[in-house]
Amino acid sequence: MTKEQILWEISKKLVSYPLALSRMEQIAKAIRAGESAERVWLLEHPPLYTSGTSARAEDLFNPAGYPTYHAGRGGQWTYHGPGQRTAYVMLDLQRAHGNTPARDLRAYVLALETWIITALASFGLKGEVREGRVGVWITNPHTGQEEKIAAIGVRVSRWVSWHGVAINLAPALPDFDGIVPCGIREYGVTSFEKLGVKATMQDLDQALMAAWHTVFSSTPAPVNTVDVTQGPVEFA
Repeated sequence: MTKEQILWEISKKLVSYPLALSRMEQIAKAIRAGESAERVWLLEHPPLYTSGTSARAEDLFNPAGYPTYHAGRGGQWTYHGPGQRTAYVMLDLQRAHGNTPARDLRAYVLALETWIITALASFGLKGEVREGRVGVWITNPHTGQEEKIAAIGVRVSRWVSWHGVAINLAPALPDFDGIVPCGIREYGVTSFEKLGVKATMQDLDQALMAAWHTVFSSTPAPVNTVDVTQGPVEFA
C-alpha cells in the first residue's frame, strides 16, 4: 500500500465499545511510531451511550439501562447502536491530507463534516453544518425542523487522530431519547430511514469511500474484514 492509499477496514459483527477503544488506542500508537498504516474502520456497536469530555450527568436518562462508557473524545453524550454506521478515522495529522493542512484540528473536523456531506449528497440528502453545533444536520422536509443525521467526536494524541463519526442509517431513534444528544435540547435526530431514503449499509459505505478521495485525496485500499476479539491487534 502506498501513501496515496489508506487502509479501509470493516467489522461485520457488532463490536463492544471497550474492544473498539483498545484497538483504536493501540493502532494510534503504532501509527505514531511508524509501525502501522493510517486507516478508516467501519463498524456498528450494540446499543450504548458514550460520554465525551464535556458531558453532563444530568443529560443522561437511560431508561433502557444501556451500558455507558467514558470515551475520552471531545463532545458530550452520544448514542451508538445497530443501524448506525460508525467510522473511526486514524490519521497522522502531522502531514497534510488533501486540502486539510498539517496540525490543524479545526480544519480536520471541517474535513470530516465535508466528507459526510459529500457522501450524503449521493443519496439526494443535503447535509449542512451550523455554527456552534458540531455534526451534520438536515432540514426535515415535512416539518421544516433541523435534525442531526451524523455526529462527530474526535480525539488527537500527539497528532494522531482516533474516534470519528457516526451516521444514522436506520438506528432505533427512540434510543436517542435516553440522552440529550451532544448536549443540544432544541433539536432532534433523524436517519435515512426516517427521511424515506432507501439505502443499505453497503450503499452508505460505498458512498463514504467515494467521498473520501474527494475530500482527503488518498484512495481507499480494498476493504479488509476485521474480526475484533480479545486477541492482540495486528498492524498493517
